[in-house]
Parts: sequence; C-alpha cells; structure tokens
Amino acid sequence: MWRATILTLFPEMFPGPLALSLAGKALASGLWSLDAVDIRAHATDRHGTVDDTPAGGGPGMVMKADVLARAIDAAAADHRPRLLMSARGTPLTQERAAALARGDGAVIVCGRFEGVDERIVAARQLEEVSIGDFVLSGGEIAALALVDACVRLIPGVMGKEASGAEESFSEGLLEYPQYTRPAVFEGQTIPEVLTGGDHAKVRAWRQAEAERLTKARRPDLWTAYQIRPKDPK
Repeated sequence: MWRATILTLFPEMFPGPLALSLAGKALASGLWSLDAVDIRAHATDRHGTVDDTPAGGGPGMVMKADVLARAIDAAAADHRPRLLMSARGTPLTQERAAALARGDGAVIVCGRFEGVDERIVAARQLEEVSIGDFVLSGGEIAALALVDACVRLIPGVMGKEASGAEESFSEGLLEYPQYTRPAVFEGQTIPEVLTGGDHAKVRAWRQAEAERLTKARRPDLWTAYQIRPKDPK
C-alpha cells in the first residue's frame, strides 16, 4: 500500500479534497493511506511552542529544528522519501510524481511562517520540493497537490490504464485539445478529423496539436522535447 505521512500544524486540513473523487475512492478501498501528524504535539513546553525568532534578526518566525526532529522521528522510521514542501525546492514534475507513485509512499513536511531551521533539512535528509514559482501561506496546499499527483498514478486508481499515458507531460508535451458532444456549441464545431473515424489521422492531429500548444505555451518543454530521443514507433 502507498502511504502518505503528512507532518503539519494543521492536521485538520487532511484528507480534505483527497477524500473525494478518484483519490477518495482509492483511499476508502485501501489502495493508499494517509496519516496527518500534528507537529505541535511534539513540542515540550506547556505552550506547545513550535517556532522562534530568526537568528540574525528579521521579520516572522522560524519552525524549530528540535520539534520537527521529534515529529519526523516518531512518524517516519522507514525508508520512504522525506519531502519538505518549499518554494525554493526542486520543481515537482510528472516524472518525479510517477517515480514517487512507484515507491512505498512519502513523508511530507509542511513548513509554515518564514520556513524551517536549515539544520533539520540536512539532519533528516529532507528533499525540498516546489509546486511552482510562488509562495503559499504554508506547505499544506502544496502537499495536497503532490499527493494527488502521485495517488492518481497508483495502479487501479484511474479507470483506464491509458488515462495516464496521453496526458500533459507524459511524452514531454502538453496535452492536445479535447472535445465531446454536442457537435455544435455556440456556432463552434468539433474538428472534422475527430469525427471521421480515421484513427491514424486522429493520432497525427493530436500529435500536431500537442506540439503546437507546447511550442506556443512552454518553450522550455519544447526545447527539451526537440532534443530527447524519439520512440522509433
């Protein structure tokens, strides 16, 4: 079973949206599990202190290394990857999510305030992961996104195995446009190639559209796609 352990100051935020739709059904059926650990429960003073002023001065507060260490040690005595949701982390990609989904799960630390004491990153071998070039109030929303990206790739979660094979990023490209009935919507029709029954032409159209969108919207992906080895098929 794929296991997610979330260390947070707000355990009530979980499972949240992960209890709904595909992820929720898979959670209820035992394809994966989630454990939300309250970091504050590992504070030692009567006030439940988890943060202190930053060394060297400055605004805000910093999460304490000793409290986080106790929380991590109590919750994660196994070999699952230990992740810290951080705006300065390595960007989360579909490839990384797929690699995590193939493993036993992940231990995810949700920072708050100005961040965490740097010493805990090295001491507990935390891999810093970012979901984008923006700053959130805390790591919880990022953790929800990461877990959802992984859980949907666990075998048996999605309805069709092909569902994950033709999505954005699966082949280094953004996904092609999708259409469905009605055939005409506010004067706009479905592209004729998609309704003609020629599967080879459909595949060619989808490939061309994926390339067009990627080139226009994500030049970074397009550059990488052009130099990657191509499947001879």
